[in-house]
Amino acid sequence: MFRRTFLAVTSAALLAVSSVAFADNHSKDIVDTAVEAGSFKTLVAAVQAAGLVDTLKGEGPFTVFAPTDDAFAALPEGTVENLLKPENKDQLTAVLTYHVVPGKVMSGDLSNNMMAKTVQGGDVTIMTEGGVTVDGANVVTADIEASNGVIHVIDAVILPK
Repeated sequence: MFRRTFLAVTSAALLAVSSVAFADNHSKDIVDTAVEAGSFKTLVAAVQAAGLVDTLKGEGPFTVFAPTDDAFAALPEGTVENLLKPENKDQLTAVLTYHVVPGKVMSGDLSNNMMAKTVQGGDVTIMTEGGVTVDGANVVTADIEASNGVIHVIDAVILPK
């Protein structure tokens, strides 16, 4: 019982600290916020390879469902390397823009079984029962505000249908 309580309190404290650290970033754009966080190196490299940096540094607002480095690492071996090849830029762009919704959508705006149109053109399904998911990926940190939108951290890479 003590161990479970200790783990819960420790987890809550860590989340509170990371929320405070992210809270100061709303003066930075989405790309700079992701770079500073340090857990989105693969995402940032992919955004650079796709030529989307200027877009995501633009006025927006954008909502980005940002997969962590661990989420990219969980893809089948060779997937990321293949997507980063110059000849696969269109496919990479499609995957990345599937993680972006126009506008600033905060967690309080979400509802169960909500459909959101992505910049890629497809729809993602948002579920809110038992935790928030986007196309089955769990939202692990929500509402990280940036000057041009908001980031919601997810634990998996979502792929267009």
